[in-house]
Amino acid sequence: MKKFIKKIKILTIIAATGLFFTVNVNAYAANNTSADNSKQQTQTQTDAHYIKLTSPLQLVNSPSQYLDKNVEFTAKFNKFSTLGLDYPPAQRASQTYTGVLIERDDVKKHVIPLSELKMFIKIEKLKKFTDLASGDKIEIKGKVFSTALGDPWLDIEELSIIEHVNTESSKN
Repeated sequence: MKKFIKKIKILTIIAATGLFFTVNVNAYAANNTSADNSKQQTQTQTDAHYIKLTSPLQLVNSPSQYLDKNVEFTAKFNKFSTLGLDYPPAQRASQTYTGVLIERDDVKKHVIPLSELKMFIKIEKLKKFTDLASGDKIEIKGKVFSTALGDPWLDIEELSIIEHVNTESSKN
């Protein structure tokens, strides 16, 4: 719990620093994409059909196949990250979103994040996940909104914890 709070504080500091340097770009992007985002959210809520993936590597191997589609998969949570935030071609503002990294499921002996898959969740949704720890098994439902840099970029619409790796720490 203390580590999670510390991470949130660090993300807040990073977001505040990013705000100082990118306020003009973010204001422009927010004005141009707010109508598109509300339209996407309405469509997602009404058309709740998700393509079930057996592995998140399917997205990485053929991102264009899943562009503008809703997908769902399970994975092991690695950590929150700023990777990909404020990147203009796939704009997700660090003041509103945080990145989520999961572990590669094709590597068993080491913990390696799947950094090719850029996933974002709104910071306001994180309040429900105070007990999320590295290694926890999670289910992710979201929409692939871009394939910038040849990588899949995913907005997380639903995140749920399936299994805690350390049940003792999740109870505290």
